[in-house]
Amino acid sequence: METQMFMAAFLIGVAGSLHCIGMCGPLAMALPVRDKHMIGKVAGRLLYNFGRTATYAFMGLFSGLIGKVFYLAGYQQVLSILLGVLVIAAVLYPSLVKGKINVIGFGLVNSIKRGLTRVFNNGSYPGLMFTGVLNGFLPCGLVYMALAGSMATGGMISGSLFMAAFGLGTLPVMMAVSLGGAFASESIKSKIRKAVPAMMVVMGLVLILRGLNLGIPYVSPAVGAEGQEVHSCH
Repeated sequence: METQMFMAAFLIGVAGSLHCIGMCGPLAMALPVRDKHMIGKVAGRLLYNFGRTATYAFMGLFSGLIGKVFYLAGYQQVLSILLGVLVIAAVLYPSLVKGKINVIGFGLVNSIKRGLTRVFNNGSYPGLMFTGVLNGFLPCGLVYMALAGSMATGGMISGSLFMAAFGLGTLPVMMAVSLGGAFASESIKSKIRKAVPAMMVVMGLVLILRGLNLGIPYVSPAVGAEGQEVHSCH
């Protein structure tokens, strides 16, 4: 996978983490850390965020595996276009997508929430990391968008690394929020909520362009018969 894809995943995480302030910020700020020293607080919150990132990387293995199946079948470009259309459709018709996800994952989400309740007040380092691991499985439109990108990489390892880069991109803002103990203002959160759908549309358009095989370097590179990008020399 190109360096550009890793960078895109990281930047999606950075920009998307602003959206996470309203969604995951309260949980991150309320993390119970037994060690009251600054080093202990930082270490505990790092473990929590690394736990989330580990979950994203784990999910990337499976989304990458699905992408690999399409790649081996010669449908990598079709998959990229399809994923792009689905991402944009999720923005234009959010109620349809949200309804399907809620029906399918209702039992799983409740189980995850019960697990979070049990481990949240532990306060130990393993407990904090496991809290992050479980939190990474909770429904999140931004994570679904990143998973679409990881699926388009066409490989288990590349898909996992894509999601790991996404998770690391969310780390700076989430660390600042959890340590600073302050929410963003309502006006900022409102602007962020409006920006996230636009970011998802851009991601969808990029996936569609990559699948169209237009021969535009980095944006829509030409793909040969074996699914490899073709680079011409001048």
